[in-house]
Amino acid sequence: MTPEYDDPVEVAEAVMALPAPPLVGFDVDGVLAPIVAHAADAALLPGVLARLIQLAKHVPVAVVSGRAVADLARFGFPASIMVAGSHGAERRGLPLVPLTPVESTRLSRLRSLAATAADEAGPGAWVEHKPTGVVLHIRESNPERGQAAADRLVGVGRLVAGAQVKQGHGVVELVARPASKATAIRAMWDESGAASVSYVGDDVTDEDVFRSLTPVDLGIRVGPGSTAATRRLADPTAVTEYLRALVDRLG
Repeated sequence: MTPEYDDPVEVAEAVMALPAPPLVGFDVDGVLAPIVAHAADAALLPGVLARLIQLAKHVPVAVVSGRAVADLARFGFPASIMVAGSHGAERRGLPLVPLTPVESTRLSRLRSLAATAADEAGPGAWVEHKPTGVVLHIRESNPERGQAAADRLVGVGRLVAGAQVKQGHGVVELVARPASKATAIRAMWDESGAASVSYVGDDVTDEDVFRSLTPVDLGIRVGPGSTAATRRLADPTAVTEYLRALVDRLG
């Protein structure tokens, strides 16, 4: 069943009605940038960065992504925007706490499992390495073969003591040091002094944020899928309209 999507302007008005100032948060891929076959080809939709910069002049703005902080640099988010990567395990401008010997051993094991899964998935599958985890990408592989390999990786990854398994659109991430977007958003909320939180996300890992929100906050899901969010936008184009409406009202 196709879900009902909210009007972007009405969603912006709902955010403006939150206790002020709200922390306005976003995922990147599937929200500010359309999902693409290869992560390196992703780009923000036209006008998005300019509106985020304008928005940050009025309210705290946060970006929380599964991408590593170093990879997020490609999008050009300025210092006025708080940035967290690796599902909250990294914060831009803050040093990463070194992995413990146990975490390092765990990460080596996870990298080996991901490499095996990429071989099983065949041509088009590839492995991305992050400071605290490893990601299998299968969007460009044979759909059946890639999904079978991803499903096996989820199973064996969950058998590694202390590891965290995160599934997304065409990806499986194995993490040696558990983290969550919800924890990152709450830390940014605390640092910013915001009175409430609005967050826009499109994937399974964003549900951690939606479930953590209080009655005075607002979760906004992009696209279909079961969600704990109370509002829903159709796609990244609708997110740009939401952003435009927010900036217009604050301006």
